[in-house]
Amino acid sequence: MSQMVAIITTFFRVMLLLVCIACLISHSRSHSLRVGGAINIFGRFGYLSISMRVVPRNDLDKWIFREPIVDVFKNVTENKRIEGKSENELLHDDFHMEFCDDVTQLLQAYFREFKIDRLDKPWRAFTASWTEVTIAKNLGLNVTYVNGDHCYVLVRLSKPRVVASLTKDFTPQSARFNEAVKSQASFLTAGNSASIHNFIRNFGSHYVASYVTGNSLYQVLVYTPKAYNVLKNRLQRENTGLSSLSSSEMTSLFSPWHAEHLGSVLAASGNPLVYEWASKELQLSAPPEHHARKRRSAPTSYISLLKLHDNPHLLSSLAPLMKNEALLKLKLTALAHVFEDEKTRNWFLSIIDNNLKLWELNM
Repeated sequence: MSQMVAIITTFFRVMLLLVCIACLISHSRSHSLRVGGAINIFGRFGYLSISMRVVPRNDLDKWIFREPIVDVFKNVTENKRIEGKSENELLHDDFHMEFCDDVTQLLQAYFREFKIDRLDKPWRAFTASWTEVTIAKNLGLNVTYVNGDHCYVLVRLSKPRVVASLTKDFTPQSARFNEAVKSQASFLTAGNSASIHNFIRNFGSHYVASYVTGNSLYQVLVYTPKAYNVLKNRLQRENTGLSSLSSSEMTSLFSPWHAEHLGSVLAASGNPLVYEWASKELQLSAPPEHHARKRRSAPTSYISLLKLHDNPHLLSSLAPLMKNEALLKLKLTALAHVFEDEKTRNWFLSIIDNNLKLWELNM
């Protein structure tokens, strides 16, 4: 008799848990990016650029984030800061330039501000599915420069609009989880892979610890290894970055007369108004000395993002166009501390680690 009571009790506990899970998911799952929300990175590993606006897209919708996200914590508080409440606020001359020996380093540089706990190469979560044609399109390059013996310089100017993070007093060890999350976690045991995978499908693998949204302009310059090393050594020797270059050096070193190829100036948001502005305002003409000895294939004018450098007038003109339209930074932390039992927690992390390695190898 007591055994029958135990079976019935367990049955009703499981049914209650399923109802709680269904209610939590239906009420809290949405596509609104928020700190503390959990996502399943395995659901779209290698394809996250489909559900997070990190590169230009052809659609006209205004979404930034459309990955399913679930609230797993109770009463999460966040630090949220709105940068430049006035769209006419001056855009700071904050250029980031990275030297990349190959395409892999270029992709790594582009996704430098995206951190995924337990994943050594977070850019792979976005780019593992990208073909050479896709890489060329997303980085504004001619596809012939994506393979072969080429080196790259990534130039980027970002404008954050919203900066959000969990408060400093938040710790996953002391966080309060929603009842449905705690209930399913309590049923999991170390060694049961299926139960872990089911938990991840319901509640996610990682939660959002912080993010930054806004917009960025970027351009990739392609160099031969020889020209690239000369330029890299020149800037590293001075150790002062672009400030060590004169105006004429700036125009020359980052022009078609030193670079093999100048990629298009792109906006992470893909906003056509930004492209229209760039095509008009970022035109540069070749210095007179180059006209006489220019390569036959080199243009007499070109578009360069570096025209914005040390140019307050252009920066002021651009600022109103740099709206809150793209994801610039993201930090995801593994959802491990929902498991109070250390053995189960370590088992969860081992499943995360193994699956991440498998995805990286198989994509």
